[in-house]
Amino acid sequence: MTTPHPDETDKGLRSGSVGLLASVALGLSSTAPAYSITVTLGYVALVVGDLAPAVLLLGFVPILLTAFAFRELNREMPDCGTTFVWNTRAFGPRTGWFAGGWVPQIATLIAMAALAQVSSGYLLSLLGLEAADGALVAAVAVLIVAVLTVVARRGLRFAAGLQYVLLGLQLLTLIGFGVAALARDGAQSPSLSWLDPLAMDSFGSFAQAVLLCLFIYWGWDALITTNEETRDSDRVPGQAAVISTLVLLGTYLFTAFAAVSFAGTGAGGIGLGNPDNATDVLASLAPPVLGDSLAKVMELAVCVSAASALLTCLVSSPRSSLSMAAHGALPAAFARVHPRYRTPAFGTVFYGSATAAVLLTLSLLSGAFLGDAILCIGLLIACYYGTTAIACVWYFRKQLRTSPRALFLRGVLPLAGGLLMLGAFVRSAYDMVDPAYGSTSFHGIGGVFLLGTGSLAAGALAVLTARAAYPAFFRNGRTTVVTRLVTAED
Repeated sequence: MTTPHPDETDKGLRSGSVGLLASVALGLSSTAPAYSITVTLGYVALVVGDLAPAVLLLGFVPILLTAFAFRELNREMPDCGTTFVWNTRAFGPRTGWFAGGWVPQIATLIAMAALAQVSSGYLLSLLGLEAADGALVAAVAVLIVAVLTVVARRGLRFAAGLQYVLLGLQLLTLIGFGVAALARDGAQSPSLSWLDPLAMDSFGSFAQAVLLCLFIYWGWDALITTNEETRDSDRVPGQAAVISTLVLLGTYLFTAFAAVSFAGTGAGGIGLGNPDNATDVLASLAPPVLGDSLAKVMELAVCVSAASALLTCLVSSPRSSLSMAAHGALPAAFARVHPRYRTPAFGTVFYGSATAAVLLTLSLLSGAFLGDAILCIGLLIACYYGTTAIACVWYFRKQLRTSPRALFLRGVLPLAGGLLMLGAFVRSAYDMVDPAYGSTSFHGIGGVFLLGTGSLAAGALAVLTARAAYPAFFRNGRTTVVTRLVTAED
């Protein structure tokens, strides 16, 4: 196996900072479970009714298959650059820079702006202030970004300690809500038929609902960017990735079963099929389930959920850029590590500032524009998850015949996950062309499609710019990272 040379991979980060539990917490926090389920479950129910649990389960399949690919690649190349390094090793520097660097970073940056806005809105609501005031929401959101940037800059241990508290509040709130909903008078008994995908009316409905589910599971891979600071870096991050996705599945299924049992999927009242409740299902269900006082706890859970995910993004993105800079693919400033905190100081401040800039820019354009920017994230997720899963198969192609384990975990499962993700990419692009998809359109083409494809097109131009700025990285072709990650015998 190729072993990183210490001189080439020691980027100045504090090794052994966190273990398996902290890694799982970071993975779970980055998906913002309370926020993700409350803004997604209603839309899923609008499409498939009481089969929402079935869609959550099926939408999890490509995520789990992709998680196996991430685990196997991390075993071989535990580098905080993750998808950038892996795609570069498999397909060369252009694909690595674009699909492993640009695409996930842009998706994360848009998500960070949205998470800051969500956290701000819920915080203002909890304080009894007017959350409809766009300027006030944006100002508080920027303040939240600034505070969390300081936390992320202080170090992984400090951030992980805070995540335990934030994640614990989310999970306890979701579990408490589920138990209370199932115990309420009039709640239906949960039915296994809600897990039957064959009961769906059409493939189109199924595909649309599954695409919605990509968003609620996305983010667990952020934990792998801390692999160089994790104990047993070639083993623990991969285990944490699989564990965190399984915990997410259990949490989401339990919450979905409880919500469907209590509210049903009707189009009126508190039903999950009511489009007026689709954007914030748990907020509409919390008062009748928990009472007005405890319903505030649900608002708090969603608030800290968004903030918690934002914090994890501020931890992961600078580490990805640190690796890119260490391999000569970004300015050297991104490789600067704080001498005391051992964190990518410049990168952390850069991403905090960029998040604030994106948030303010999109907010000034229009609230609808920001909403469509969030929707286009699904296209970017499917792109880089699918490419990375295929990269796993290609990188290990010569080893697939050596054992059943290698064939199954490094070939069959990642290939299936990659094809499903790329299929989701094509399907989502097709759906997004419709001007009715999202809130904006331009000359009969959906604004979500233009934002998504525009982000990818901008990435193609960025690759050309980077190629001119960093010729040494791009000139070495597929061996770029191999030449830096030499074997121990060398």
